[in-house]
Amino acid sequence: MSIGNWVKVADTSDVPEGAGYAVSVAGFPIALWKVDGTIYATQDSCTHEETSLAEGDLWDEVVECPLHGAQFDVRSGAVLSLPAIFPLKTFPVKVEDDAIYLEWTD
Repeated sequence: MSIGNWVKVADTSDVPEGAGYAVSVAGFPIALWKVDGTIYATQDSCTHEETSLAEGDLWDEVVECPLHGAQFDVRSGAVLSLPAIFPLKTFPVKVEDDAIYLEWTD
């Protein structure tokens, strides 16, 4: 297993509580989520139809895809409802001096 690089992707003030915030690392779409003050990062495309999840609704830690309603836990990437059957890729996150860093492996 290779160790990734920490890449700054946003500031904590960029990510609203209870909503997604879309960024990109090396052309890969990432969604940042703030749940109870904690930042999480997942891929930003639904595993069912590749729609941006950052545009979906977030209730606590559950995001609902705006296209077909699949639901995922943003903390773990777990699928919570159909039509999606594959979990989201998640990324380690750290916050230093209000900067959000994501661990990225090429």
